[in-house]
Amino acid sequence: MASLYERDFYAWANEQAALLRAGRLAAADIEHIAEEIESMGKTEKRELVSRLAVLLMHLLKWQFQPTGQCTSWRLTVKEQRREVVDHLADNPSLVSKLPETLAGAYARAQLSAARETALPETAFPASCPWSFEQILDEAFWPEPSS
Repeated sequence: MASLYERDFYAWANEQAALLRAGRLAAADIEHIAEEIESMGKTEKRELVSRLAVLLMHLLKWQFQPTGQCTSWRLTVKEQRREVVDHLADNPSLVSKLPETLAGAYARAQLSAARETALPETAFPASCPWSFEQILDEAFWPEPSS
C-alpha cells in the first residue's frame, strides 16, 4: 500500500508539520522531510538560473538584434535585474553558486536568443561576455554588435 507521502502530498506535509511542531520527531517521516527540504533548495537555485537566463537572453537580443530594441525588452531587463537582486537577498548563500549558475543560465539564454532572433547560435559568444556586476548594473546596456 502506498504511503501517505505517495498518495496525498498535501495531507502528508500537513501531518509532518504538525508532528514537528509537537516535537514528535520519532513519528515524523524524516527521510522524506529531508528530501523535500533539499528539493526546496534546488528550486531556489533553478529560480535564479531561470531569472538570469531571461535577463541574459534580452541583453543578447539587445546587442545582437538592435533593430528590435523596444520598450518591452528594456522593461524585461529592468524587471529581471530587480528579481535577481531580490532573489539573492532572500537567498544570500546562492551568491557562492554564481559562477556555475551564470554559466548554466547563459547557455540557456544563448539558445533562447538564437530561437527568438533567428540568428545562428554561433552568432553569440560561447561564454557570457559580461561580468555579473555589469549584468545587474541598471546603467549597463550592451553596445550593438557590428
